[in-house]
Amino acid sequence: MSRYDEIKHRAVTTFQRRIGNPVIKRLPWQTLLETTGRSSGLPRRTPLGGRRVGDTFWLVSEFGEKSHYVRNIMADPKVRVRINGRWHPGTAHLLPEDDARARLRSLPRMNSTAVRALGTNLLTVRVDLTG
Repeated sequence: MSRYDEIKHRAVTTFQRRIGNPVIKRLPWQTLLETTGRSSGLPRRTPLGGRRVGDTFWLVSEFGEKSHYVRNIMADPKVRVRINGRWHPGTAHLLPEDDARARLRSLPRMNSTAVRALGTNLLTVRVDLTG
């Protein structure tokens, strides 16, 4: 990761963690991904964008394996996704071989634009919903 990408990552994640996410995740219509903290074992909820297609939920991580929720998935792929106010259990799969930029074209435009603009290491994540 270049020095510029590292500064960008730090700035974006600091804003998200301290300002954006605490406010956004309170919105009842916001999609949330719940992972299990890899160290704490506690539920961790992250607001994000993506799209449900049948029994699958697709999203793209803007910072790949540097994203805390991705690192949590690597430790325990069992997750829950809140879509339209309803929680769905599932299993997350990291898909580094998927073309994340192409995937973003099939996801909601506003979030995809932000991920493309702010992201430094895009990674597709597929969640197979089980309920």
